Amino acid sequence: MSLTNSQYDIILHDYENRQLNNRHELERKKAYVYEHIPGYRDLEDAVAAVSVSQGKKYLEGDENAMEDLRDLIAELSGKKAQLLLDAGLPENYLEPIYTCPDCKDTGYIDGQKCHCFKQAMITLLYEQSNIREMLQNENFQTLSYEYYDGDDLQHFKNAVTTCQNFIKNFNSDYHNLFFYGKVGTGKSFLSNCVAKELIESGHSVIYFSATSLFDMLSKYSFDYRNKEDQRERYTDLYQCDLLIIDDLGTELANQFVNSQLFSLLNERHMGKKATVISTNLSLEELRNRYSDRIFSRITSHYELCKLTGPDIRIYKKRLLNRK
Repeated sequence: MSLTNSQYDIILHDYENRQLNNRHELERKKAYVYEHIPGYRDLEDAVAAVSVSQGKKYLEGDENAMEDLRDLIAELSGKKAQLLLDAGLPENYLEPIYTCPDCKDTGYIDGQKCHCFKQAMITLLYEQSNIREMLQNENFQTLSYEYYDGDDLQHFKNAVTTCQNFIKNFNSDYHNLFFYGKVGTGKSFLSNCVAKELIESGHSVIYFSATSLFDMLSKYSFDYRNKEDQRERYTDLYQCDLLIIDDLGTELANQFVNSQLFSLLNERHMGKKATVISTNLSLEELRNRYSDRIFSRITSHYELCKLTGPDIRIYKKRLLNRK
């Protein structure tokens, strides 16, 4: 599982807030007990006093001092518990509070990430991916072959297999995917299937439509007043485990787009950071629209998956209208 330093900082800050809030809650409970249960604070002071007293005895050679201390503390603890019960409170009312008792809100157990830390990672990755809601409906669990037949079905099955292998080997093999074909043939759907599986396994995934991607890059390049606000997002484009660029070709075509796209694809390739691109363009249209360098980069370093068939979105609407 991999996160950027800034993502780790966000999660660790959440743990610090969790610990602080729980300490404040415990202090509030203590204040209530001290005010409303006479004698409780005296018992706590007695525990501290006997600990010091028995410690001195042990240092002076009394070998039974520690055993006596355990007995005394057990007796005082029993009295404290009884006071709480008599006041209608649970006997563990003043025990330390943990949101996750397993790791005691540290995020780690024996040097390994706790299940709560892993879940925090996944939650953060979903939030930063831009596609949390989309992935609820578009994933391998909702995948269906019923809208395809003939060669279209075979193309889709081949693409699904390619996606599954891409996910299976993601940590060991560097690959990129390029989905192309007509509108509504399942390109974005498969990109989202890949995104969900990788996020669930703790990988950082960032999704951009081509239009929003180049809009962000333009603001970063030319909006100097807000450059710092964009810097982290810009850095994530190059460092995230998987970048998804959806609907390439819908953005305005100009020299800026060509330059930025090549830089992004080239840098991610040099860093062996995976990218998934979907487009409605044919390969010929891709060559004519972008520079030779971009076309070469994609056709040389991406696994090309052509999807064919009718527009599934229109097909679904027709089925609904018949009902």
